[in-house]
Amino acid sequence: MHEYDQYILDKAAKCCSNGEFDRSLYDKYDVKMGLRDRDGKGVVAGLTNISRVTGFETVDGKVIPCRGKLIYRGYSVEDLISAQGNEKGLFEKCAYLLLFNEIPSEEELATFSRYLNKQMSLPANFVKDVILRENGSDLMNTMSRCVMNMAMYDHHITDMSPAKALKNCMKLIATMPLFAVYGYQAYNHFDMGGNLHIVKPKADLTVAENILRMLRPGKGYTELEALVLDRLLVLHLEHGGGNNSTFTARVVSSAGSDTYAVIVAALMSLKGPKHGGANLKVSYMADDIRAHVKHPDDPDKLAAYLEKIVNKEVFDKKGLVYGMGHAVYTESDPRAEVLRTLAEKLAEANGRSADYQMYRNIELLAPDIIRKKHTAGAICANVDLYSGFIYELLGIPKDLYTPMFAVARTVGWCAHHMEEIISSNKIIRPAYVSVVKKIEMD
Repeated sequence: MHEYDQYILDKAAKCCSNGEFDRSLYDKYDVKMGLRDRDGKGVVAGLTNISRVTGFETVDGKVIPCRGKLIYRGYSVEDLISAQGNEKGLFEKCAYLLLFNEIPSEEELATFSRYLNKQMSLPANFVKDVILRENGSDLMNTMSRCVMNMAMYDHHITDMSPAKALKNCMKLIATMPLFAVYGYQAYNHFDMGGNLHIVKPKADLTVAENILRMLRPGKGYTELEALVLDRLLVLHLEHGGGNNSTFTARVVSSAGSDTYAVIVAALMSLKGPKHGGANLKVSYMADDIRAHVKHPDDPDKLAAYLEKIVNKEVFDKKGLVYGMGHAVYTESDPRAEVLRTLAEKLAEANGRSADYQMYRNIELLAPDIIRKKHTAGAICANVDLYSGFIYELLGIPKDLYTPMFAVARTVGWCAHHMEEIISSNKIIRPAYVSVVKKIEMD
């Protein structure tokens, strides 16, 4: 076994040397590394009518930072949340909006919600044979396995019509919360020694309410908790066609693959720590701050420790303040703006206002500290700064942070899947410049 390990290590080193390129080649061949221009903006790969993400604006021919905007089918996400007031069920309303390009009437929303609730049922013995039999700590793998197993029950999987794709999308949007929560319950029981709770969803509850009910049976939840989770899911529904998981969904859709394969591919993209795991990084960073700073809500003490983080002296020594900065947003991330208010309310209700103040101070202090170390323009808090804290306040385990992201984003993936199969008949196929040199055989 040791020899085999050493063999692999030696060959891996060779792979590493083979995979390195002279950086000048990227300039020579004008390669858009990571499908991004030199200014960091993504190259234009397609059209979409689903959402728009804005972090810059053009004034007198100059591109300048601006307050961030996230638009769902023409509507500002902030306006959608504000218009809903304290009413529940915004997740369902925005899911309808993203899928069908219109805000539903009360009757349409009721019909849509009933349909989703009906689709939350799983095949006979699915929980026992799939979720309980093969479980583990990696819940994104569990969810992917569940989706692929659902494909085995589809006897018309080769039907690629829009109607069939939509039917599959609705089924997966409805069942993804079950895959996440049941997967966690199985892991918590078999691996962590906890009690096993498999609670069926109730037809008269919203998605957010059902998640809380299934996750903590018998303990109940407050109206505020259900509302906050509902709004958090809404903010994670969709974020343009260029983010890694959504682009993955469109690439696989363009190949003519079925809906199940598309969603599994997107899940595996979101699983990557460079994409979907950032809120977990923020949570670990916050734990580290609380462990090493006596009064983390004190701005001066917190600033001193943030400087150590940026200088790679503490925490994971990567020099990153997680939850700060974004590839598109500059002056503000509208999702973080909404979550800040929700986090403050929920923290106050839970007697955790001091912890909220720590997060708020990170948002206020980190930009200047980062700019002292690095040349950087506008830096704002992103959605991950407050989302992990909200999950913590809701009693949602860390293992479920990224899966909860996936539960919501499945709606966006499905909307893009539908748009891709309807609007495009070409497989997505970018080019790679080959720099391999021909070798003559002896």
